[in-house]
Amino acid sequence: MKQEIKRLNKEFLHSADFVVKEIRIGQVEEAILCYYSSLVNKADVEQNLMNLRQLSQLAQENLDSVQNNGKINSNELEKSGNNAIPKQLVKDDSITITTEKYNQQKLVDYVCNGETIIILIQSNQMIRINNADFAHKTPEEPETEQIIRGSHEGFVENFDTNVSLIRKRIKNNKLVVKEVLLGKETKTTAYYFYVEGVVDTEALKTVEKRLSEIELDMFYSIGQLSDQLEDQVWSPFPQLLNTERPDRVVANILEGKIAIMTDLSPTALIGPVTFFSFYQTPDDFNARVLVGTFYRLMRIFSFVSAIFLPAFYIAIVSFHFEVLPLELGNKVKSDINQIPYRPLIEAMIMEITIELIREASVRLPKSIGQTIGIVGGLVIGDAIVSAGLVSNLMVIVVAFTAISSFVVPSVELNTSIRMLRFPFMFLASLFGFFGIVIGTFLLVIHLLNLSSLKRPYFSPIIPFEPKELKKIFLRAPNYKAKKQATSFSPKKDDNT
Repeated sequence: MKQEIKRLNKEFLHSADFVVKEIRIGQVEEAILCYYSSLVNKADVEQNLMNLRQLSQLAQENLDSVQNNGKINSNELEKSGNNAIPKQLVKDDSITITTEKYNQQKLVDYVCNGETIIILIQSNQMIRINNADFAHKTPEEPETEQIIRGSHEGFVENFDTNVSLIRKRIKNNKLVVKEVLLGKETKTTAYYFYVEGVVDTEALKTVEKRLSEIELDMFYSIGQLSDQLEDQVWSPFPQLLNTERPDRVVANILEGKIAIMTDLSPTALIGPVTFFSFYQTPDDFNARVLVGTFYRLMRIFSFVSAIFLPAFYIAIVSFHFEVLPLELGNKVKSDINQIPYRPLIEAMIMEITIELIREASVRLPKSIGQTIGIVGGLVIGDAIVSAGLVSNLMVIVVAFTAISSFVVPSVELNTSIRMLRFPFMFLASLFGFFGIVIGTFLLVIHLLNLSSLKRPYFSPIIPFEPKELKKIFLRAPNYKAKKQATSFSPKKDDNT
């Protein structure tokens, strides 16, 4: 017994939170109890042991009674054993107790998974008590995806809680949840949702194939999973939608998409998606029809202004001054004459300053985050203009550009847009409007060649689907929706 306890301590490298001790189950059976105190509740362990002892005692009394009455044969007695621990599945409230043959490697896996293991030395059995108590936050609304109307719940770092948030919205046995282990050393659990009969089968095969091909020793981030699933990792555009909202996940999987999650992060990856999926929010469908349509159009317009506005300013000031009205042109020219730099340098100073302020506000604690806003207002306000580093019009252009980029509901696409404006600024400083046309041409070609889980990223524009095109810009009334909404199967919509 002591040798086995020493071996287990050595196997778990004498970790401070690893508990292993000798206990007694039944009348004569000696056992070893082992678990990670950081993964289970000690009070639950003691309660489970008490219940297990009572269960064993009751089983032993029944066995003795039957044996004394002469109603049990030798095979049944041998199967029961001296300890009388049942080998069938036993459920006691929220825990599950099972028994199986003692295996050292399995024991390590079970303990690392948060289970409590009782080793029965004489009978070479081990009892598994599944009472893991992993730490996680409560389902609160994600700070990066707040809405005005609708559900205010969010995912957490717990499998059962997340599945519960999905299943309470889809009370149907066709909702499928499957698991896969990632990481040879970390053994992280990833799981994906889809609705049978609605899911895009080709996209589902792609997801399952890519998950099965993941060969990582250490898996610890949702970003690793995203890199493995995306079609083109080096593209600036995200090909999977990131969300922490269960209502958004439900809306997407009911359209035939797949949601992938891990127990390490509250973020869900949704695919396949289109470029326009990143501009939709739950508020679009909770608000009035005209209001939802108006703000959706505003978001799509913000994409154009966030990327092209600084480039247009540089092109006009550097090459195409004649497009401005005479009065405005004279005012802009007088302001620019006081600036010692070229328009590109002037724009770069402002854009980099905005990015530094944004990054600092993200990294600093909330208690002092407002200070960055005050300092930034002073830096990019009257002080920088009075110092003659930038013109008044450049401050207006950069401020409007920053506001436009923050309108995007997706954080991933938001960062991509902020990054894309810099190549356009360089092209505009070299070739004027012609440079902007070249950049736009390359950008459109890239979007047309991009895919999400082998589905066209720029659908329904390419391939062109007139009936689906209106869904991009308009929010149709719900009372007219008599067909199941789908993202990549418009022909199926027409036939239903």
